[in-house]
Amino acid sequence: MDVATKELEVGGIAARGLTRRFGEHLALSPTDLDAPPGRITGLLGPNGSGKSTLLRCLTGLVRADAGTATVGGAALAGDGTAVRRRCTYSPGEVAVYGELSGAAHLDWLTRGRDDAAPARAKAIAEDLGLPLDRRVATYSHGMKRQLYLAAALAPDLPVRVLDEITEGLDPHLRGRVLDLLEDDARAGRAILLSSHHLGEVDRVCDRLVFLSGGVKIAEETADDLAERARAALALGFASADDAQRFVATIDESSGVEVLRADGGDVALRARGATAAEVLPRLLAATGAPTPTTIRAGELSLQDLYRDLYGVDAC
Repeated sequence: MDVATKELEVGGIAARGLTRRFGEHLALSPTDLDAPPGRITGLLGPNGSGKSTLLRCLTGLVRADAGTATVGGAALAGDGTAVRRRCTYSPGEVAVYGELSGAAHLDWLTRGRDDAAPARAKAIAEDLGLPLDRRVATYSHGMKRQLYLAAALAPDLPVRVLDEITEGLDPHLRGRVLDLLEDDARAGRAILLSSHHLGEVDRVCDRLVFLSGGVKIAEETADDLAERARAALALGFASADDAQRFVATIDESSGVEVLRADGGDVALRARGATAAEVLPRLLAATGAPTPTTIRAGELSLQDLYRDLYGVDAC
């Protein structure tokens, strides 16, 4: 066993061939996934892509039909109790006891963890601005997510499994949450973070795993993704005819590859340069119509799925 594999099995997540069906529906095709200690691994995909099913299988909340996994050194078996003693989990679907105060709810969520966990959870929640003396029934959806996140980050355990934790948060709070995750990873913990918003997680993730329709379709490093983004160019035209006229001006000397021309939208990728570097030459081409919108050096999740991976983001 090499050092990297041993680290995964002892302090991180190592899954091989995890599979789950719901009746005739294959919700998760055989999937391999590694989330090493000291790193944040992103699990990306739109709603319905299989992210939550994979996370629930890893934590034993949904029993996998096939495959194996170790989480924080515990093998996934039976009802997953051994795994849940080694990791924390913040679910995508949040249910609360509304009659409890925020402080009392954190006490309930951290029961059975180390003795200092409740106090740490309250400190994290207060840092996020949660009114812990108020009844949870008065909390917004985003505040309830923050409550669960505080409970998930508090216990002294090696692995965090976090599902859509930034959903419903304003940009300032999203940034603060990502800061907390970076601090947690620096402490040596393995963090598996799911999202359907690429821009919220590519800042903190070392590696990103992409799912579509229950299938793992790609795995990228943060550097790979940043390089892809720098080369991405999306142009919008007033009509499909203008878009086709623009595409007709592109040749080998243009330095770009046409990924898609759909109606008035054209998606391009620069070769050996950035999108910003090739754009002036493209716009100056003889007979090239002027685009109505220009997006250079940016990628959305939809762009990645449709233009680079060749599948719909579903």
